[in-house]
Amino acid sequence: MADFRRICLFALIAFTTIAQDQNSLPIKRVVLYKNGVGYFEHLGSVQGNQNVTISFTSGQLNDVLKSFTVLDLNGGRVTGVGYGSAAPIDRQLGDLKLPINEKTSLTEFLSALRGAKLEVRNGAAIVTGRLLSVERKTRMGSGATLEVDDVSLITDSGEIKTTEVSPGFSVKLLERGLGGKVDRYLDLISAGREADLRRMVISTEGTGQRSLFVSYISEVPVWKTTYRLVLGGKAGQAPLLQGWAIVDNTVGENWNQVELSLVAGAPQSFIQNLSQPFYTRRPVVPLPESLNAAPQTFEATLIPGGASVGGLVTDPSGVPVARAAVKAFDAAGVLLGQVYSSEAGAFELSGLPDGPVRLEASLPGFRTQVVSGLAVSSSRRVQQNMRLQLGAASQTVEVAAAASTVDTETVTVTSGGRNTGSSRALGNPMEAGPMYKKVTPPPPPAPSAALAEARARIAPGASAQELGDLFEYKVKEPITILKDHSALVPILQSKIEAEKVSVWNESAGTVRPQRALWLTNSSGLTLDGGSFSVLEDETFAGEGIFEPIHPAEKRLVSYATDLAVTPSAKQASDPQRVTRITIQNGVLTQYSEILDKKTYTFRNEDQSPRTIVVEHPVRAGYDLRGAAKPAEITPQWMRFRVPVAAKQTATLVVEESRPLFSGFQVTSITSNQLDVFVRDRSIDKSIEDALRRILAQKQVVAGLESKKDELESGTQAIFDDQQRLRENMKALKGTPEERALIQRYTQQLNQQEDRLEAIKKQSEQLEKQIDAEQEKVDAMIAALAVDVRL
Repeated sequence: MADFRRICLFALIAFTTIAQDQNSLPIKRVVLYKNGVGYFEHLGSVQGNQNVTISFTSGQLNDVLKSFTVLDLNGGRVTGVGYGSAAPIDRQLGDLKLPINEKTSLTEFLSALRGAKLEVRNGAAIVTGRLLSVERKTRMGSGATLEVDDVSLITDSGEIKTTEVSPGFSVKLLERGLGGKVDRYLDLISAGREADLRRMVISTEGTGQRSLFVSYISEVPVWKTTYRLVLGGKAGQAPLLQGWAIVDNTVGENWNQVELSLVAGAPQSFIQNLSQPFYTRRPVVPLPESLNAAPQTFEATLIPGGASVGGLVTDPSGVPVARAAVKAFDAAGVLLGQVYSSEAGAFELSGLPDGPVRLEASLPGFRTQVVSGLAVSSSRRVQQNMRLQLGAASQTVEVAAAASTVDTETVTVTSGGRNTGSSRALGNPMEAGPMYKKVTPPPPPAPSAALAEARARIAPGASAQELGDLFEYKVKEPITILKDHSALVPILQSKIEAEKVSVWNESAGTVRPQRALWLTNSSGLTLDGGSFSVLEDETFAGEGIFEPIHPAEKRLVSYATDLAVTPSAKQASDPQRVTRITIQNGVLTQYSEILDKKTYTFRNEDQSPRTIVVEHPVRAGYDLRGAAKPAEITPQWMRFRVPVAAKQTATLVVEESRPLFSGFQVTSITSNQLDVFVRDRSIDKSIEDALRRILAQKQVVAGLESKKDELESGTQAIFDDQQRLRENMKALKGTPEERALIQRYTQQLNQQEDRLEAIKKQSEQLEKQIDAEQEKVDAMIAALAVDVRL
């Protein structure tokens, strides 16, 4: 009995030692990224010389080995970090020298044992020998074809015996050591079904109780973002944006009261198989996934808007001030644009979004002039002059640009935020002044109002901050997520600017426009990309997807189909026409253009008005013409606003032109070409007259050249005749008759020489005349400089 107690005591001591030796560290902080990795921090205590164990899967261990950090925070030291290592199963199977793999049939198994000594039983028959082969054969029997496997062995006496692999077939391994290899093979295959856990042991040395810190990155599921966009039911009520994060805990350990941060960014990371010896592979890069055509996130803005503001910068005496810096800011303080005043003090800021802006003008030696609340719109140009006062640039003079507004429904006039009366109160002493104020108890709130108030009271569960190029949502309270569980964490609660519009893009191939929201991220936070659901009048109105949106960035996102609007588009082109003629350095250039006109027509059958945003393609080489101006421009699209009243039809006409150029050498223009120019009205009367004068002078030159050509032709004829006479004279032999003929030929030659001499003189005179007349042509062309718009 005493021995039994002693054994139990030793077992308890050993168990306690093992428990102390294999302590684990709880997870205290988790940071999840968008690239499929997470950063983990463990913090716990150790006592004396203690080992701490953290378990990982093989996939996690690869990332841990790249990033593992361990610190003893109270004077101890870490003496080593070890983990279990094993070669890949295919390499371990190869080390067995047994040519079989993880998926092996009986036939393949027997074929791998060729040459081994076996005992084969098939019913009552027993055959012992070395395995020669395993063959598949076809046999005919009872009118059917059968596939069977025959096993052939060579007995000790040298006899080859064959037996069929049948249901009664069995094999016994007789060769020494072969049974152990097969057992090892089966052990490896069986081990593949066990949990893939690799234990990392951290060895520490020191005295007393100390804190141990461990950090690493590990592969985790990507955290996902979803949003709820609650559209206000009242006019002027800003939409409410709620953001939620979906977080999955699949690391095999509970997260108990951990600090959780979600980072909207994807630092570069890759997979490198460091935990298995002699085995590497390339980084795993997933194939890109595509989204359906709807819903979609439209292109980011290239030119923010079509609003503009201009004016003059002057000093206190009204003298224009040059080189003054004029800046425009939005309501959130984001810089929208900056220009410098000209020598005449003028400035022009364009490409501004619709809405209130703040202007700021500054110059060393003057106080900074600020005009706040200036309303700009793409429908009109705003004039705002800036008068600088003498003083230091650090001093600021601010004025408000707010003007009196009129409420057209109640005819309420306000000025500076003070209500001066309304038509409903005029003539009613009970409502006209504060002395006679009618008190009516407020009605009980409707359920939708109660829901809106409840939503407004919800505080975001995370704080947000910039982390360099990344953005972090840090959950305010410690969170608990059990292993193999997921959680929905609130990360955002903010009012946001949104305009409800309908988007029409003809090339999208949709029959109807898409209901969309023109969002301006006024939350001051970076919105991570994700899906969103739209709630309107406490009812689901649609859903969509948007990409990451930065603070003050404006994006267009769709969420439903607008069934009340019917769109139509027609294309028309005007024939090419010449708009400008220039003549310079003897070259006539015709500037022409092709005019394209696209007419968009929209019919609104709803009881409420619509704002249609038309996406018209940006075409290379085309310039925008006409009165239509885009609200904003992206790299591929121009976006135009088209208001459509209830039960009405509205049109948008987009006119574009593409310039063309044609060049002609004035010296090469013929009379026929000139007639074509006149017929097509591609030149005016002054250019026609100038060209006809040049053509007439060219005709003079051509007449002289024709005469010269005639003389040259006569000269050639004389040369040919002289050659004939000389050949005839060579044939004569000196008879009296022939001598008379020679004299005649000689006389003719003399006359021809006289003629040649006269022709030569005439040709020289004509050459001089041609040069003189050609100089006149060249002078006329050189003096012709024209730039005419038709």
